[in-house]
Amino acid sequence: MLRKTSLAAAGCLAAFSLAALAPALIPTTALAAETPTITISKNGSVAIAIGGISGPDGAQIAKIVQSDLALSGFFSFTDPASAPMVIKGSSSGSLEGKVVERSGGNVLMRSYDGDTASKAHAFANDIIQTLTGSRGMAGSKIAFISGRGSKKELYLANYDGSNARQLTQDGTISAAPSISPDGSKIAYTSYLKGYADIYLINLASGARERIVKFPGTNSGASFSPDGSRIALTCSRDGNPELYTVDINGGSARRLTRTPGVESSPTWSPDGSEIIYSSDDGGSPQLYRISASGGSGHRLSTGYGYCTKPSWSPDGKRIAFNVRDGGSFQVAVLELSGGSVRLVSGGGEARDPVWGPDSRHLLFTQDGSLVLLDTQTSRRSSVMGGVGSASEPSWTR
Repeated sequence: MLRKTSLAAAGCLAAFSLAALAPALIPTTALAAETPTITISKNGSVAIAIGGISGPDGAQIAKIVQSDLALSGFFSFTDPASAPMVIKGSSSGSLEGKVVERSGGNVLMRSYDGDTASKAHAFANDIIQTLTGSRGMAGSKIAFISGRGSKKELYLANYDGSNARQLTQDGTISAAPSISPDGSKIAYTSYLKGYADIYLINLASGARERIVKFPGTNSGASFSPDGSRIALTCSRDGNPELYTVDINGGSARRLTRTPGVESSPTWSPDGSEIIYSSDDGGSPQLYRISASGGSGHRLSTGYGYCTKPSWSPDGKRIAFNVRDGGSFQVAVLELSGGSVRLVSGGGEARDPVWGPDSRHLLFTQDGSLVLLDTQTSRRSSVMGGVGSASEPSWTR
């Protein structure tokens, strides 16, 4: 059963005015005269229908948009004849996409260029942003490691696991990929020369270079939000410590000075801080430090073994691994208030990473990549058949 409510009273949805979004999202001439009525189902999703999208690739666009909206977790689909809002459009070169209210008013109307998939993903993201106030994850990319035995290679795929392609064929160990914020590069650890060093791949040209090759181990690269620097673990001074370097490996700056092992840095959205794992106090725990260095401050999690933190793009949460009951699980820490909850369940789960919407997590479980909606607990297996997948990274 459906009920109607104003956007300001949409329960789990953020209250906002469409007019306030106009400068960033929609031409002012395309806005409806009044704030649209949003129909919310009993599970908190926005009711919408997919209408006809004409043109040679219209049917394919409609299919991609529906898939993107379904995976977002924000929408439920109804019949166009009774739907409060309907997605329509035409595609002949450019996609002219729009969302129309039952009254005939346009909630969203915008033009999109590019290939079929790019147009559809951009349209889906605008629908999500306009109707929920949240960022979409459509069109985002994931990198991950997969292989069998001692041979681990680097892969790239769409966020839903489609169009996976192998980027390395080195016959050695590749590990810990990090996709740059603009999605154009991947930094990762490789033993190609016999030692753990950081390599950088330009995804457009395929060019690869070794950018960090200090004596000792160089591992766990993580791009800063502006893409200008990389945080990583280096043992150049004898002990594994946190460092930052610029994009070509220069201007190395040491952040930590402890007897412990520091690893798995993740940046705050504004680039001012880093959260990482350290066993300086005995077992691995999470610490927070300024991106310019200083003293790390331990985060309270309630667990005795914590690794692999991932800072959500909205800055509100940290996903991380805990050892619980003899196996690894994924937990989420709310930075405001400090509450912690386990979200993975089932078999052993590792390597969590947030999606661009700060709602979905990707992690590995039983050799597959699992997409988890942290609000509804809905999960989908997005990758299998390429060996044992691990260490996902996700574009922001």
